[in-house]
Parts: sequence; structure tokens; C-alpha cells
Amino acid sequence: MLAIPSVAQDVWITPELPFIELELNDEFLVIERNPDLDAVVPAAFAKTSRACPPFCVQPMVVASGVDTVGELELLSFLENEAQQGTGLLIDARTPNFFKAGTIPGSINLPFNLLSADESNPFLEPILTQLGGVKLSNGTWSFDNAVSLALFCNGPWCGQSPRAIRNLISVGYPADKLKYYRGGMQSWLMLGLSVVVPES
Repeated sequence: MLAIPSVAQDVWITPELPFIELELNDEFLVIERNPDLDAVVPAAFAKTSRACPPFCVQPMVVASGVDTVGELELLSFLENEAQQGTGLLIDARTPNFFKAGTIPGSINLPFNLLSADESNPFLEPILTQLGGVKLSNGTWSFDNAVSLALFCNGPWCGQSPRAIRNLISVGYPADKLKYYRGGMQSWLMLGLSVVVPES
């Protein structure tokens, strides 16, 4: 009987795409699938029962005009927009989740810092750091806003949907926003590369 090797060499992303290489945020990144045939989804993402609220199933369309994307579209976004400086991948989870592991190339911008509440001291500095966003005489201009792709823990996580709705409420153009609904749960389920940010 022929033994099956424990590591497969052909666990590609698609039949034409073994991996992608990116130069992003001053780092060289490789995103690929884990070739270990014994790899499993981490326990924190394997649960099927979560109390709702707060862990309610999120809609496929989070807001009118916002594209919901899958993994291949997110990889394309990283290659064609984030790498070119016209887009940012936003991990909208709280810092404790981000520090445990995130999608390569993402930056952490927790959903609660994007609250449109007037008492939020963080909204103005955050928005002005996003490319192309300006505040003039109390009015936001998004004429040259970069595209943002946002994600959180998965289809049962409301952090990125809240961030997207908050951004839209202050005028961020919906057509400049993308929602990766699968989030970390789907990303991990597919065995795609994860980075642990340095503290």
C-alpha cells in the first residue's frame, strides 16, 4: 500500500495561483495555503454555537453600495489596490484579536474608534490619516478617499459591519468600501497565511 505524505506540495489557492507575493507596509509578504494535511481550524474559530446577541449572523449585504467580497477578491484587492497605495485592508477587530493573528497586510483600526458620536476624539485624526480624506470648515471631503476593505472574526461578528456603517454615516463613499464577511474564520478555514503582529 502506498503511504500518503503528511505534507502536500500542491495545496494552492487556485489551480493557477499557488501563492501571492506582496510588498505592503514596508514588508515583503507571501500569502499561501497551509500545506499540512493535518492542519485544523483553531478552536476559537471552530465553535458553531455563539450567543446572539452579540454573535449574530451578519447579512451578506452590510450596507447599500458596499461590495461583499470573498477570499479571491480580497487577494486581488491586496495586489491591485493596497499594494499600489490606493486601498487599505482594515482589521476592524479590537486589539486583543488583532494581536493574536491577522491577515497579512492589514492594519488594525478597531470598529469602536470609528464611532460617529461627537464625543469620539479619535474619529477626526483617524479619518485624516486615511488617504485622500480631508476636513475643511467642519465638512468632510472624500473626493480622493482610498478604498477600504474591512473584516472581523467571521459571519457571526458585527465589528466590521459596525465600522462600515459608522464610516458611511460620516460620509465615506459606500463604493469605496468592501466587506470581507468571511473574516478570520473563513480565512483560517482555508488555511491561508496569518501573521502575528510584533508588540
